[in-house]
Amino acid sequence: MKKVISFVLNGDPMEVEVEPHWTLLYLLRERLELTGTKSACERGECGACTVIVDGKAVNACLFPVMEVEDKAVQTIEGLLGEGNELHPLQRSFLENAGVQCGFCTPGMIMSAKALLDENRRPTEEEIRHAIAGNMCRCTGYVQIVRSIKQASETMSGGGRE
Repeated sequence: MKKVISFVLNGDPMEVEVEPHWTLLYLLRERLELTGTKSACERGECGACTVIVDGKAVNACLFPVMEVEDKAVQTIEGLLGEGNELHPLQRSFLENAGVQCGFCTPGMIMSAKALLDENRRPTEEEIRHAIAGNMCRCTGYVQIVRSIKQASETMSGGGRE
C-alpha cells in the first residue's frame, strides 16, 4: 500500500508517494532519477550509496524510505553551489587525484562532508575513521585523505578558496 512522505531533499521540500518496503536508495535512483548516489553491494558494506540524513552519513541501500519522513536528505547532487560551482570537497578531490574510476567518489564525498560539517579540522585518523565504511579499489586512499584534508583547510579558512 503506497504512502505519501514529506521530507527535504537537497534543500527542497518534497512530497513523494512511496511503497513502504522501498529503500532510500531505490527512491533516489529509480523514482527521483538522482543517479549520483551509486548502487553497488546493496548490503551496506561498500559505502557507494552514502547520503546525509539529518546531518549523519547513512547507507541509502539500508535506510528504509519511511524513515525520511520529516527529515533532511542531502545527496551529491545537492553539493553544487550557485552557478554550478563545485563544493570545496569536490574541487579538492579533482585537484588531488582523489578520483580514479569515480564510482566510490559520491559516497566518499558525502561521508567526508558529514565529517567536516561536524568537525572542520579533523585529524588524519578522524578522516580515515569517517570514510572507513567507504571502499575504493583504485586510489589506495592516500589521495582521498589528502583531498579531504585540503578541503578541511579551505572550508575552515586555512587554505585557498
